[in-house]
Amino acid sequence: MANEPVGVLIIGAGASGAAFAWSIADTGASVLCLEQGPWMHQKDYPTNFMDWETRAMGPFATNPNVRGLAQDYPVNDSESPIQPLMFNAVGGSTILWAAHFPRFTPGDFRVKTDDGVADDWPISYETLEPFYAVNDRMMGVSGLAGDPAYPPHQPPLPPLPLGETGNIVARGFERLGWHWWPSDSAITSTEYNGRAPCINLGSCGSGCSQGAKASTDITYWPVAERKGVQLRTNCRVKEITVRPDGMADGVLYYDADGVLQEQKAEIVVLACNGIGTPRLLLNSKSTRYPDGLANSSGLVGKNLMHHPYALIRGIFDEPLHGRAGPGGCTFWSHQFYKTDPSHGFVRGYSYEGTRGMGPATTALWGMATGKVPWGEGHHVAFDRLNGHTAGMVGITEDLPDEANTVTLDPELTDSNGIPAPKVTYTLSENSRKQLAHAVERGTEALLAAGAIETYSEPLIKTAGWHLMGTARMGTDPKRSVVNEWGRAHDVKNLFIIDGSIFVTSAGVNPTSTIQALALYIADRIKQNMRNLFD
Repeated sequence: MANEPVGVLIIGAGASGAAFAWSIADTGASVLCLEQGPWMHQKDYPTNFMDWETRAMGPFATNPNVRGLAQDYPVNDSESPIQPLMFNAVGGSTILWAAHFPRFTPGDFRVKTDDGVADDWPISYETLEPFYAVNDRMMGVSGLAGDPAYPPHQPPLPPLPLGETGNIVARGFERLGWHWWPSDSAITSTEYNGRAPCINLGSCGSGCSQGAKASTDITYWPVAERKGVQLRTNCRVKEITVRPDGMADGVLYYDADGVLQEQKAEIVVLACNGIGTPRLLLNSKSTRYPDGLANSSGLVGKNLMHHPYALIRGIFDEPLHGRAGPGGCTFWSHQFYKTDPSHGFVRGYSYEGTRGMGPATTALWGMATGKVPWGEGHHVAFDRLNGHTAGMVGITEDLPDEANTVTLDPELTDSNGIPAPKVTYTLSENSRKQLAHAVERGTEALLAAGAIETYSEPLIKTAGWHLMGTARMGTDPKRSVVNEWGRAHDVKNLFIIDGSIFVTSAGVNPTSTIQALALYIADRIKQNMRNLFD
């Protein structure tokens, strides 16, 4: 029966929603997930077509404002130097992510204790470690044990090859005596659970036609559905509804035909990312919750954290086979990860080795930077770049600031008339110093590797993948939105499991930690079923 009440209702079928659904199905409760996007099909991904680079800039662009698909909602980012990026489909942003898959380190959970800034998390690395391990197995992570930057852990698959690009940049790090290690990557290096290994198409950012990249539509969701989880696509949730006693009792959502539907549930779980989750909470106003749901602290939508990215790229004489291999999965470095007073900033950043670009992207980048002219000399300059670039990005830790916000735009709406989110974000002075340091040191590494020329962008405006902190976790209801296991302080049958509950952002990609948190929260619910709402 359509819209029959369910035990657990999950909103969002991306990284966290999929992991949570797979785990919570063990309770035997009826579980339903509503996803505003469709199922994706590998045959439709850009690499199946000759114009794959053009498609990656249009219908498969990472920015929803560029794509403008029916399942997208607009984001007003006019007051942010970083453009928020996301993808709406079963699998969420894992459809287009790079699959670089670091964990947080133990110190990332105790920033206040160790460095005197921001706040400590109410949980530790040790709390999440078993869930990191489960998630590594479910996603099919390739990597190499023994990295001194981390506690011991064993990825289930061998590491991906560094390739010419990774080897040459790592050579520079070696010459400087800096830490580097092959990346943990959510991409199969060998056949795994029916998934074929990576064949180095080099276009991870526009969908993996091979199925080697671990988007959750091909990892968690098939198993979750076999467990009995229902997944309903093209359903855009408008608001969470509440009973007279203040408990959540379901949602109102628009179906694929634009008809407003109601879905009742005993437990509501939000997995909509660090922008979509506060948007939905703020739009769920009522007489009991006039400032939005779960917002007695006033912190819903505040403390937005990105990871400001710097780009450092070198041009080499050696042919490096350009884009061959996963674009963001060669190596990582924690050389400048921890606070060092001599650096002039608190906390730090990681490096992520990157490969080259496709020919059209290389040409566009070359012309935009003045390295490839129009007319005479065009082909010679292009040949100097094409297949000859390698480098890295610096991923800086963004500290929480209540002035960085997600609010409801007073005018802009999606196609169903739901208020769109507005992002207000200012790059901090601490982040600026980190970015400048990352460029300076990264340039030094590329020159040590033998680069004949370098190029850098101190802030990549189109790198707002990581959306964190807007419904933060904590034990004090006045200073947080959810408790130490994701339950809203104000609404005891409402849980949040995405990056919005992050207390701090660390200096590495967040998806591994987002999924570990989702599995941890599902486990806490399973362990506390008898007194869940006490």
